[in-house]
Amino acid sequence: MEVKEALKLLKRGTIDLVSEAELEKKLTSGKKLIVKLGCDPTSSDLHFGHSVVLNKLRTFQDLGHTAVLVIGDFTAGVGDPSGRDSTRPMLSREQILKNAKTYTDQAFKVLDPAKTIVRFNSEWLDPFITTKEILATLSKVTMAQVLERDDFKKRMKAGNPISVLEVMYSLFQGQDSVALKADVELGGTDQIFNLLVGRQLQKNNGQEPQVVMTMPLLVGTDGVKKMSKSYGNYIGLNDTPEDMFGKIMSVSDELMMQYYELLTIENLDEVKQKHPMQAKKDLAKILVTRFHGEEGAKAGLEHFEKVFSKKENPDDMPEFKNAEGKLISAVLIEAGIAKSKNEARRLIDQGAVKINGEKAARDEAVVLDKDCVLQAGKRHFIKLVK
Repeated sequence: MEVKEALKLLKRGTIDLVSEAELEKKLTSGKKLIVKLGCDPTSSDLHFGHSVVLNKLRTFQDLGHTAVLVIGDFTAGVGDPSGRDSTRPMLSREQILKNAKTYTDQAFKVLDPAKTIVRFNSEWLDPFITTKEILATLSKVTMAQVLERDDFKKRMKAGNPISVLEVMYSLFQGQDSVALKADVELGGTDQIFNLLVGRQLQKNNGQEPQVVMTMPLLVGTDGVKKMSKSYGNYIGLNDTPEDMFGKIMSVSDELMMQYYELLTIENLDEVKQKHPMQAKKDLAKILVTRFHGEEGAKAGLEHFEKVFSKKENPDDMPEFKNAEGKLISAVLIEAGIAKSKNEARRLIDQGAVKINGEKAARDEAVVLDKDCVLQAGKRHFIKLVK
C-alpha cells in the first residue's frame, strides 16, 4: 500500500496524532515499526470500547508492522489515574494474572495472534524500581509537570486524595516505551498525558520519540455516556451472537455512524446512502461475524427478526421453576436479569416487564395457572414453569 493511502487509513477516527509528519517519515522509511498498545488487566471483560484501539493496532498489523500488546501486570497494581475522580483499589497479583488471561483471549478476537507479541511490563519494571535507574528518571520529571494533569487538578480542587503511586503511574507507562523502543503508541484520548510522557522519556534516553495516536472513547448503547460495564451500556466481546446483534440494533442512527467509523473500515459515504435500518443490520452482521463467525451473525439476525421485527417469543428460553408465589422482583434477581431489588422494581415501574405479553403493573406475587413467559426489556425472556 502507498504511504499516503496507509496514512489515510491509519488516521481514520483518530483524535490526537503527535505528529503526522513523524508518522509519515516512519512509514516512508520502510522500517517495520514497533507499535505498542498497553492495557492494564483491571477487570475480566473487554467490550467494543476496548476494540476501537485494538482495531487500530490490527490495521498497523495488517500493514506489516509489529504489534506489541503490553499487559500491565505491574501497572495494574499501581492503578491508572486517567479520568478518575478517586484512587483505584489495588488488585492482588492473583487477580491481575487471572484477568490478563481473559484479556489476551478476547484481544485475539481482533488481533492476529500469530503476528502479535505479548509482553508483561513487570519484566522491565520490577528491575527498574530496584535499581538506581528510577532515581535518574525521577530527577528529570518535575512535580509541576505531573500535577498539570486535568484529572489531578480536578481531584485536588475537590479535595480528593492523590497517592504517590498514582503520580508515578505515567512514568511507569512511559518506561514501557523506553524498554520496547516503541515507534508508535496507541491509546484512548484519556491516555494522552501518559503517552506523551513516554515520548519524553524516550528522548531522555537518546531514543527517537514514539508517535502518539489516540482514539475517541466509544459512546455506549445509551448514546450518552462512554461505553462501560459499570454503566450497563456496553457490548461485550464475549456477548452471545443474539445479545450482540440486538444491542447493536438498539443504538441510534447517529451513533451507528460513529460505530461504523471506529469499528469498521467500511466506506462511510456508501453507508450514508443506505436506509438506516439496512445500514444498522449490515453493521451488526459485520461485527457479529468478526467475533462469532457467519453462523453467529445468521443466528443473531434470525433472533432479532423473530423477537423484535415479528414480536414473537424466542424458541430457546431458559426455564425458571418455583416462581409461584414469589415477587416478580425476586424472580428477576434469581434469574440474573436484575442485580438488586431496586433495579428489578425500576424495570417494573418503567413498564419493561411483561408476563405473557401483559405489562406488570406492580411488583406482585407470581400466580401460575400454566407455564408462561416473563419478558424484561427487549432481550430477556424466561419461561416460568408451573
